[in-house]
Amino acid sequence: MPKPREWDGASYDRISATMEALGREVLSRLDLAGDEVVLDAGCGSGRITEALLQRLPRGRVIAVDASESMVEAARGRLADVPLAGGGSVQVLLGDLLELELPERVDSVLSTATFHWIADHDRLFARLRALLRDDGRLVAQCGGKGNIDVLRGQAREVQRHEPYAAHFDGWQPPWNYAAPEQTRERLLRAGFSEATCWLQPAPRRPEQPREFLSTIVLGPHVQQLPDGLRDPFMDEVMAVLDKPVTVDYVRLNLDATA
Repeated sequence: MPKPREWDGASYDRISATMEALGREVLSRLDLAGDEVVLDAGCGSGRITEALLQRLPRGRVIAVDASESMVEAARGRLADVPLAGGGSVQVLLGDLLELELPERVDSVLSTATFHWIADHDRLFARLRALLRDDGRLVAQCGGKGNIDVLRGQAREVQRHEPYAAHFDGWQPPWNYAAPEQTRERLLRAGFSEATCWLQPAPRRPEQPREFLSTIVLGPHVQQLPDGLRDPFMDEVMAVLDKPVTVDYVRLNLDATA
């Protein structure tokens, strides 16, 4: 089994403007009247949660993340967000595969999360159970082909000593699914309609080294002992084309319960 993904919520919040921009595009696909209850599934440090709250002046957001560090960062970010008209937000630590709520929600929003979850059948079944009938799931995550070029360049460094021994038998923790199989899984999970598509979305992060070590290559860095992490990133940065481009391919999901 892959090692559990660890996150540095403060670092992620500091350098995740690239992810926020992608997430805002996803949020724009979600039609809201302003009084709904929305589950932010995998809220991270709360950047998109904050934008979602602005769309729900009379509604509520239930923001969930499996990382204690991310939840701490999100609670800090959202603590001083002005809420007008009775809107509210609750940030919970929890596993989406096990999530139980006291009520069904009107919509589920998720950005850059589902590819960190291996069992999509179980994930979609749980989300369907949390949604009211006719509720909507609007999401985006890494899809088939995501970061193939950059990870291929990093893979060459992984094969060098002294790093190679630490990657022997390593199982990457991501699940970059194709749109056809994702649509089939959503329908099997009980969604009445589902549309899924891939979107090339290359990005050039402003702080490429921290962005890669925190987000894109975080699992690689965490596979290594502390003394090898910086040298590994030194070698990766040396082999990457400049300016550093992350060859994102995003999997978009729009589904109706």
